[in-house]
Amino acid sequence: MNGAPAQRVTVITGGARGIGFAAARMLASKGDRIVIVDLNGDLAQASATRLAAEIGVEAFGLKTDISAPADVAHLTEVVHARFGRIDVLINSAAVVDDKLFLASRPDDWRRIIDVCFYGPMHVLHAVLPGMVDRHYGRVVCMASDAARLGQARLSYYAAAKAGVIALVKSIAQEIGSSGVTLNVVSPGATNTELRQEREASLLKQMGEEKYKRRQQAVVRMYPLGRIGEPDDAAAAVAFLASDQAAWITGQVLSVNGGFAMP
Repeated sequence: MNGAPAQRVTVITGGARGIGFAAARMLASKGDRIVIVDLNGDLAQASATRLAAEIGVEAFGLKTDISAPADVAHLTEVVHARFGRIDVLINSAAVVDDKLFLASRPDDWRRIIDVCFYGPMHVLHAVLPGMVDRHYGRVVCMASDAARLGQARLSYYAAAKAGVIALVKSIAQEIGSSGVTLNVVSPGATNTELRQEREASLLKQMGEEKYKRRQQAVVRMYPLGRIGEPDDAAAAVAFLASDQAAWITGQVLSVNGGFAMP
């Protein structure tokens, strides 16, 4: 196969909510069939049902622990049995841990690295051979500007995401001649459910007045005067997954309202 198929099959890990679901909606609106992958299988299926109802595209959800190779193998088997191939992969699944490094323990590191680094690696290793064989594929992995700049209280999360950036760049060099592209979207602070959960925890720890001052300080760090919304990052994902980006590979696109300009 050379060039995009008529109706692409798109797999989105962590696609049940946040940036992953926003990207699913955008890609579905362009006609892609969508597989929403999430550790919460009920939420994955509910999000897929919502997508199908809103847009009319074929979509289904699948419970998958991307840190477990057997689960990832099952994912590819199910998708290939239903659709015959995977054309687009969006690696969006993540967990975070708000903790000072010296207060953390190896179990904390392991959980973050298993999901945020080994997870994308497992999925890439399972999905890329089919793309290479068909000479078509679009891969977008989510990172974080914490990976590019460092961020206090997110040290091992930042390290895992930095690993994703290096992994994507390296694989892009290895398989570029096949016509498969791999790129990274690196968001700044984004108003996802994951961030809202983290912020709720901070509010409880800090108290309302101190937390409000913190929020004002955060917004001042963004020249565009606000933090991001899921659609901001999802638009970048949809572009890099499109054939308009066919000559872009191994790149990192920061979507951060000007917070950092690396």
